[in-house]
Order: sequence, then C-alpha cells, then structure tokens
Amino acid sequence: MENNLKQQKKGINLSFMVLLVICIIYLAPFFFMLITSFKPGQEMLSEGLTFKMNFDEMTLNNYKLIFLEDDRYLNWYKNSLIITVLQTALSLFLSSLVGYGLAVYNFRWRNPLFFLVLLVMMVPLQILLLPLYRLMIELNLMDTYLGVVLPFAVSPFAIFFFRQFIIGIPKDLIEAARIDGCGEFKIYFKIIVPLMKPAFGAMTILMALNSWNAFVWPLIVLRSADKLTLPIGLMSLLTPYGNSYDMIMPGAVASVIPVAILFLINQKAFIEGLTAGGVKQ
Repeated sequence: MENNLKQQKKGINLSFMVLLVICIIYLAPFFFMLITSFKPGQEMLSEGLTFKMNFDEMTLNNYKLIFLEDDRYLNWYKNSLIITVLQTALSLFLSSLVGYGLAVYNFRWRNPLFFLVLLVMMVPLQILLLPLYRLMIELNLMDTYLGVVLPFAVSPFAIFFFRQFIIGIPKDLIEAARIDGCGEFKIYFKIIVPLMKPAFGAMTILMALNSWNAFVWPLIVLRSADKLTLPIGLMSLLTPYGNSYDMIMPGAVASVIPVAILFLINQKAFIEGLTAGGVKQ
C-alpha cells in the first residue's frame, strides 16, 4: 500500500513537471512580447531575443501611442470586437439549433445530413476561399462586416459538439414538455438552453477565439483601411520600408485582453462542457 502511494506521488510529481515545462514553453513568447512592449521602439530588437529587463529604459509611451495618439489601433480593435461578437452570437444560436434538430428529431435524411456536417469539417478552408469570394461579390457583401461573418455563421464543429451534448440529455424532459403543451421553440429556449450552459461556455470561447484571430478570410473581404481587423492592421505595420514595432508589440499584448477576460468568465463552463462530452453517451 505504501509503495503504491509512493508510485502515485512520483507520477503526480512527474506530471506536474511535464506540465510546468509545457507552460513555460508556451508562455515564453508572450513574456518576451510583454517585456519588449515597454522598450523604446529603436531598442526593441537591437539585442535580439532577450528576456533581460532594464527598468530604467522601460516606458509606457508605446501604450500611449496606440491608445491615445494613433486612432488606427482603436479602430482595428473596434472592428474585431464587432465581427467577433456578431459571428460568435450567430454561430452559437444557429449551430445549436441545427445540433438540437439532428439530436432530437427522427426524420428521413438525418443521418446523411449529419454525415455531410462531418464531411464539411474535413474540407480545408483554402478550398472554399474562391467560391466564397465569388458568392460575396454576387451578394454585394465585399468590404462589409456581414461579408466576414455570414460564411462562417454556422460552424460544423459546433453542430457536432452541440449534437453530441444534447444526445446526453434525457428525452423524457422533452416529451414531458410536449405533453404540457410547449412548442418546439419554447422547449429549446426554456429546457434545452439552460441545460446546455456548459456547452455554450465551451463553444463561446472556441468560436470567439477563432473569430478574433481570423486573418485569411477578413484579409480577402475587407478593403477599406477603416474596416481592417486587428490581425490585419498589425500585419500592415510590417513593411519593406520599416517595421513599427513600437505599435506592434504593445498592440499584440493588448489584443490578448478580450480573450483572456472571456476565458476567465467562462472557465468553469468551458471545462464542464469539454468533460461532459467525454462521459455522456
């Protein structure tokens, strides 16, 4: 018994050390970016990749530049927030409805439709760029927020996730609600949605992170300088004539804030949503 406890303790310590090393590897680039963001622009990369902190040289001028002096950054921030909120809200609502329909209703083409959803998950985005681009031109949605949001308003992965989660919900609740005279949308909003809070928490983080970091599709659709999103705007600061690191580094650090806040708010629901899908049948 004592030997087993010692072996378990060694296993836990080993796992902790492995996870600690992985965390350091992942956090090292962000730590370098954070330190560099407080340095003057001309000295940011003069010494190469270094984690050395010289407090005498550190300044808040770079953050004053992006938030108070240069209007471009806040405009990029606003555009990214609008697109992320729109796309995440639409994707959560529509994908959960489709997942609910595939999980609850028995109709003739249910299995082929679900297979089609799985098939779309396997299609690389690059294959869809040209037809989506032509579609946006036909719909006159180029250089608009809707042109960025609508093609990905329904997520195949989210449909799959919601369907698997709803399958684990007892069908007796739905049948009892129907007997009581509830309509299908009332069942969805009053019964299914409250039970799906962990799933919504997990998908909110994943969908918002995917939309916030999107680069290729917004780069194709958006043309006006005042409609660029944050990733595209920061990329535009890298030019053959010089790189504006005094805006890039603090801008990259500040871009993490909304995602970090969203994760902290939905952390419990995120963990519950991911683990629930692994234990429910």
